[in-house]
Amino acid sequence: MQNHKKPRGRPKSIFKESSAGTLQSLDRALETLTTVAALERCTLSDLSRETGVPTATTHRILTTLSNRGYVSFDEQRQEWMIGIEAYRTGTSYLKRNNVVEIGRPILRKLMRDSGETANMAMPDGKYVVFVNQIETSNPIRAFFPHGARAPMYASGTGKALLAEMTSNALDTFLSDITFEPYTDRTHRSETSLLEDVSLIRQRGWSFDDEERYAGMSCTGAAILNQFGIPCAGVSVSGPTARINKSNAAYFGEMVLEAAREITTAIGGQAR
Repeated sequence: MQNHKKPRGRPKSIFKESSAGTLQSLDRALETLTTVAALERCTLSDLSRETGVPTATTHRILTTLSNRGYVSFDEQRQEWMIGIEAYRTGTSYLKRNNVVEIGRPILRKLMRDSGETANMAMPDGKYVVFVNQIETSNPIRAFFPHGARAPMYASGTGKALLAEMTSNALDTFLSDITFEPYTDRTHRSETSLLEDVSLIRQRGWSFDDEERYAGMSCTGAAILNQFGIPCAGVSVSGPTARINKSNAAYFGEMVLEAAREITTAIGGQAR
């Protein structure tokens, strides 16, 4: 009888690893997925150009992701977009995040008290990502789909987060930023933004005066974790006809109270 000995040691991986200890193919796939999410809809050539990955390789990555449901393809427009499986993965993250779960009933109350759409967003590099929203019943209202991103300097929530950052964190943020003029009221310089941030620190809430979308305004406030670091923010948003300079303080104080309530509920350090 022939004796088959089991090989000793760990089996060789079928994946090729780089010197940095990462899987290059997986890294490229994740970069592709992230870029599709950021662009929302994109053609193959646009995606290849954006990631710097050859078109043929990009197409293979997209095909693999599509087979798993992480991206989908619009035949009519010849564009790629995020698939349902990516949504499920993101939802799993939200379910484990206490800030989102704890904040949901407080957002509902904020919407009822203010009469405007209440939002929660979390920091993501130089952006904020909207992770929850309770819409008002008003026919004309603000709407940000889950996962929508906005630059911090052109967002009520984003500016509230900047105002709660340490000096070092704020300096790092400002060291590599390009001010894109979304409207004629968007901050266009570091000086202008810092003046706004200083005012936000004094009163505790921010005011986005049509800085991202013409005709829409909002007030925001930061949520702090147990270390006193801004981990999320809440805001109310709506048409400038209803939220404007004349009543910004009314909405601002309301949002600040909601942010403090969530901060306390998650064991954070409210200032």
